Amino acid sequence: MPHLKSRAIPVQAPLRDQVAEALRAALIAGDLRPGVVYSAPTLAAELGVSATPVREAMLDLAREGLVEAVRNKGFRVTEMTERDLDEFTEIRTLIEVPTVGRVATTATAEQLEALRPSAQEIVTAAREHDVLAYVEADHRFHLGLLSLAGNHHLVQVVADLRTRSRLFGLGSLNETGRLVASAEEHVELLDLMVAGRGAEAEECMRRHLAHVRTLWAEGTARPLRG
Repeated sequence: MPHLKSRAIPVQAPLRDQVAEALRAALIAGDLRPGVVYSAPTLAAELGVSATPVREAMLDLAREGLVEAVRNKGFRVTEMTERDLDEFTEIRTLIEVPTVGRVATTATAEQLEALRPSAQEIVTAAREHDVLAYVEADHRFHLGLLSLAGNHHLVQVVADLRTRSRLFGLGSLNETGRLVASAEEHVELLDLMVAGRGAEAEECMRRHLAHVRTLWAEGTARPLRG
């Protein structure tokens, strides 16, 4: 049974969205394990809500590719293969590396500096082992950076890829301090872009995505809590 008591949903919260967010957090922390089938009533009891918003939230997660419905049983947390990880990384590299190079030469220093608080939050969260804050700040930074290219559809594609490639059990890596080096690459990338060094920024992004790919593999290989 998952350990979700600490993620109980306040009664006044919009249940469907709040339950979905609580379940996403549980996936990241490793409280919900890939390949395991969970029933809506069981999760509802853990979260302190009725089964209906849990089923609705699980359908939202299914559309995001994070879980899949199992008839008459519940929902199975999606497992990612090595091929999945390679393909996600390949697509993100094709999109994000040249976009970073272009933005480094077209965005203003003020636009780029507006992203520095998020970059610094990523580092702080990694050092303080706050995995949820890490993921949230990382999301804001990367999508905020890509938005400077002025292509809404590009941002949406990457957002979808990031959702589908959420690292199950990221908490286990976070506890070892392995996320700090990856976190610091965000500040390095931003410094290069502010300086207008597009080619070096592209190489930094390529290295960062390769680093993330390695973390994905390590995170999915580690035993998860639960």
